[in-house]
Amino acid sequence: MKILIVDDEEIQCQLIKGFLEKQGYDVCYTSNPKEALEIFEKEPIWLVLLDQKMPELTGEELLAKLKEINPKVRAIMITAYGEVETAVKVMKLGADDFLEKPINLDDLLSRIKRLEQETFTNQEAEEVIQKLEEKKELPLKIIAESKQMKEVLSMVARVAKTPWPVLISGETGTGKELIARLIHLLSDRAQGPFIEVNCAAIPETLFESELFGHEKGAFTGATQSKRGRFELAHKGSIFLDEIGEMPLSIQPKLLRVLQESKIMRLGSEREKEVDVRVIAATNRDLKAMVEEDRFREDLYYRLNVFEIKIPPLRHRKEDIPALIEFFIKKYAFRPVKFSPEALNILIKYPYPGNVRELEHIIQRTVTLARGSLVTPEDLPEEVKRFKATKIGPLEERLAQIEKEMILEALKKANWVQTKAADLLGISERVLRYKMAKHGLKKPSKGGN
Repeated sequence: MKILIVDDEEIQCQLIKGFLEKQGYDVCYTSNPKEALEIFEKEPIWLVLLDQKMPELTGEELLAKLKEINPKVRAIMITAYGEVETAVKVMKLGADDFLEKPINLDDLLSRIKRLEQETFTNQEAEEVIQKLEEKKELPLKIIAESKQMKEVLSMVARVAKTPWPVLISGETGTGKELIARLIHLLSDRAQGPFIEVNCAAIPETLFESELFGHEKGAFTGATQSKRGRFELAHKGSIFLDEIGEMPLSIQPKLLRVLQESKIMRLGSEREKEVDVRVIAATNRDLKAMVEEDRFREDLYYRLNVFEIKIPPLRHRKEDIPALIEFFIKKYAFRPVKFSPEALNILIKYPYPGNVRELEHIIQRTVTLARGSLVTPEDLPEEVKRFKATKIGPLEERLAQIEKEMILEALKKANWVQTKAADLLGISERVLRYKMAKHGLKKPSKGGN
């Protein structure tokens, strides 16, 4: 990756160039901003380090011209100490970062390394999206405008080609099944079957038969032999959704399949070899379940060779406008546009049901809207109510955020207060006080 340094202080250019070349980078420099433009047009420059104050062209002016030539160029602006307003301005112009003089070379290197990692991540994400557009086999478009989703796709690109198990974790509605299908489509098994198993939907008494099959007469009602899901997935992938719901009695048998690639039908004495890639998904904290003896530790580590964590929609709001646009095209029977006010409300809404909830909101809204312009009044009540709770005094808004964070931590820790306190970075005593303050209590068994 080639770096261009632009600074009217030649000694500074030489110092930075020498340092970066020792780190293995290809570096060139110039003291003349206009010459920098000529170099930039001829050479494959990845990153530009440019001084903010230079004769002929300022750093801001030069950056704008560079962005016209290549909008994807990465840039770090070098500013005078304490010029916060300038720093904010250059970031708005498209600089990725800024450094204050005098330059700390180690700090510069760490920032370049971060940008380098981001560049690789973005490239891998773009390659994944391009391959998807060519295949056109996913039921839903992958939206990855946010840094978080680009990191997910980058991970998928690297993991897909391996034969090892993958564990996908994330809240309900974040798109775990979509990522599982994506891993399969990008793997060497793409031409093989993709078999889904919803572990939460199978009665415990039928679990073994569903996964491994049964022979005729194996149990009352088994009038003929049946292949299980693992046999059906031979030479392909099996997706074990909601793996945390798998009964403890079945877990040792799944572990054996992972270890030996062999299954035995219920009622049979003969083993069968299966060539299957296992992809599991969960919205629960399996590690906490292991500690509470509700999930086998050896199975957890077998499944968790690679873990892909899908962020909730509220943590990747940059994806919301593109998702809204996609769902409008999918569900609108006539041209529909959302007003800026309606979009603003939708972007601020926290989406406890994640992408699935956003999809249903758009589906409902475009179907019921009377006109071609969707206004805040057309949005569902729960979305409008959220808006109303967020325009009160600052203290009220902070209290609501605190309550949501505590509730989320308690759920993640299965209401074990010591673990929830650790997740929040507070003491258990403080947690108990705040739970009482917000009226938070562990739901009773059988309650919601």
